[in-house]
Amino acid sequence: MSEIAETAGAPAPIVLATDRHLKWPALDGLERVLMILCGVCLAGFSTAVFFDVLTREIGHPWLWLQEVTSAFFTYGIFCGTGVAVRRNDHLYLSAIAERLDGRMRVVLEVFNRGVVLAVGLAMVVFGWQNFLQGFGSFRMPSLTPIAYLYWPIPVSGALVALFSLEQIVNGMRNGFAAAAHHDPEPAI
Repeated sequence: MSEIAETAGAPAPIVLATDRHLKWPALDGLERVLMILCGVCLAGFSTAVFFDVLTREIGHPWLWLQEVTSAFFTYGIFCGTGVAVRRNDHLYLSAIAERLDGRMRVVLEVFNRGVVLAVGLAMVVFGWQNFLQGFGSFRMPSLTPIAYLYWPIPVSGALVALFSLEQIVNGMRNGFAAAAHHDPEPAI
């Protein structure tokens, strides 16, 4: 009962106890913010699509809503990419690694996360190049540079790289196998 009282005012934990050994507590707040942003982007996307369809059906389309819809979609995808990497909810080849132990498991886990790290770094480099080139193309009807759709790519790549590095470092220190989680005995 006292454990419940102690955590009543605190936000719910964002990281599962079985995954804590691979995560730095300092990045939990960032993950929470990214998850909130994903929710905002999903709500914004859904609302924009609803109003886009509604205004078209009544015969007075708001053409700028397509730009808003694509922005929310793009931002949501790239916010979600960072969260998925931190939570290991992305395409990740874990079935083989989970069957192994010892040195072979470490090698395979580091290789898998190293590939994700390399993809994150590529997103930073090529996403930045796309962002810079995006100032030469414009969206219609607002004539806004398309770069506003590209800036999340290098940011997401940096998050992917950071979260992959976090797991590599912590996995090398603490092991990659999930920690056994034991629920405390209920108080009577």
